[in-house]
Amino acid sequence: MTSLFCRHNRMTAKCPICSEELEAELRAEAPPRPAGIRRAPAAPRARRATSPRAGGLVTRKLARAEDDGYRNPLVPGLRATADAERLAGALVLAAERLEPPGPYEAVAAEPDREQASWLAFLLALIGPDAPERQDAVAAAPPRFADGEVPDVPGAQARAIAAYRQWADRSGTQAAGFRGEADWSPHRRFARVFERLALPGLGRAARFELLATLGAAGLYELEADQLQLGVEEDETTQAAKRVLLSGDKMLLERRARDLAAACEVPLVALDRGFALWGDPEADVELAEEPPAAMRSALALR
Repeated sequence: MTSLFCRHNRMTAKCPICSEELEAELRAEAPPRPAGIRRAPAAPRARRATSPRAGGLVTRKLARAEDDGYRNPLVPGLRATADAERLAGALVLAAERLEPPGPYEAVAAEPDREQASWLAFLLALIGPDAPERQDAVAAAPPRFADGEVPDVPGAQARAIAAYRQWADRSGTQAAGFRGEADWSPHRRFARVFERLALPGLGRAARFELLATLGAAGLYELEADQLQLGVEEDETTQAAKRVLLSGDKMLLERRARDLAAACEVPLVALDRGFALWGDPEADVELAEEPPAAMRSALALR
């Protein structure tokens, strides 16, 4: 009797890996269809609207490369050299954006810490997948002190209102991001990440915000976890495919091992996984990945 739960501690029917394996087994065991008998064509279904719900996650199906025998314990979910090469490109680009002045030059160049923090929040909320909207906000940023807010969708508007309330409770944005004086950069990142669990502000935006502030040198913030499994965002979905696990602790351990072997900051894996999982993202590199990354991913 087939177990309801798979080796990844998920319902077998809902596990993207084991459900495919089970379906393949059932097809192999099915009796052959008698010759000359054809299934009647199914009646056409009405097409559903493809526009995403406001604030909802849009899942893009990654076209996986053909299995060529590639196997690597650092990335146990990959079965093709092309997928490993794509991951290398994504990680290089993600690491480069964290170099000074960080992902957004406008944040690092802003002399007022409160305004810089506010701008970092708005850009993270919009997200790197909407660069045109980010550029528009960075070119004419609303002033935090004046209570100005950009024109954004409803979910993001709720996040802005909740964020301003969080800043008011902390006294200032800076006080909220600094937290306690004895916190290490790792502890500060984790605790502030928890405290920013606000309506409309998901894992991806919170992580991007803290990564931006740390890279810009505004606060001592350094991630030692990707905070995977908080919700099913693009980074978490891609991490589960690359690292072949649905267990949060195992995912975090494998992510740290991968970052260390590739010699990139752990925080780079957040954007790196998201880029790898986006079939529309261009991750082609002009030059080869660094030697450490080629060695870790067993690329020639």
